[in-house]
Amino acid sequence: MTPFAAALAAILVLGGVLVIVLGLIPQPVRARPATSGQRIKARFISLTGGRNPAARQLRILLGIGLAGGMVAWLLTGWLILVVLVPAALIGLPALLAPPPSATPVVKLEAMEEWTRSLAGVLTVGVGLEQAITATMKSTPDALRPEVTTLVARLRARWPTVAALRAFADDLADATGDLIASSLILGATRRGAGLAAVLEGLAATVAQDVQVRRKIEADRSKPRTTARMVTLITLVVLGFMTFNSAYIEPYGSAIGQIILIVLLSCYVLCLLWMRQITKPRPLPRIMGWDLRSSSGPTRAEAR
Repeated sequence: MTPFAAALAAILVLGGVLVIVLGLIPQPVRARPATSGQRIKARFISLTGGRNPAARQLRILLGIGLAGGMVAWLLTGWLILVVLVPAALIGLPALLAPPPSATPVVKLEAMEEWTRSLAGVLTVGVGLEQAITATMKSTPDALRPEVTTLVARLRARWPTVAALRAFADDLADATGDLIASSLILGATRRGAGLAAVLEGLAATVAQDVQVRRKIEADRSKPRTTARMVTLITLVVLGFMTFNSAYIEPYGSAIGQIILIVLLSCYVLCLLWMRQITKPRPLPRIMGWDLRSSSGPTRAEAR
């Protein structure tokens, strides 16, 4: 064997041993650099609301709308349909859906039921704190988180008045303020008439529930009318697309600009209708956010 071949063999053997040793040494796991496609996907998911079910549904509707818009573009030659179809598919259900109320009627009913139950427990002769704790198991589901938190604060040795003020903040409703203020008066005066006061308050809340149900029924009428008008308009426009003479003026650039203006006016009308039917929350009479800056803070009251 020549000296060159011997040196080459030694180098290869030592290199192989070195590679084996390096392979046996544990290495820290390193994250792979994200590719451009993965970054675009992550950005798209972030812009469309994340990974929650509502965001996934939004992405599905967006994909269906884009596919429908592309098909409509190929059939009619209107490029604007690539944008209009997904916007209509996503925006119209949101515009025609009833706006969320400040306090759902179900929660008001839960307040009325819990107040009546608390009044019944107080007639037995127990203290206010014990009565609140006793009603926790029978509390309606719509009010259970707030009452559970109130009981936890009382068990954690919060002052009763501070716990009831925090309870009013958790409810964040004018009716909840009435209930909490009555309980605060009962906690400070320790009189025997608290049960009767709560019974009368429960009757008042029940009347409030009936009034709000009638208001919601009246507010739903224009929304129903708008849904029917929108549905009829979409069906008529769908049939009109087969009439080339009718849609021919909208095929030009000026015609599509006019179409955008007309559709924008219709969307603005829907937004206006949604705004005027949106319930306004009643002004509150108590809460930590209504206290003066010189008064005690929520943490100091504990």
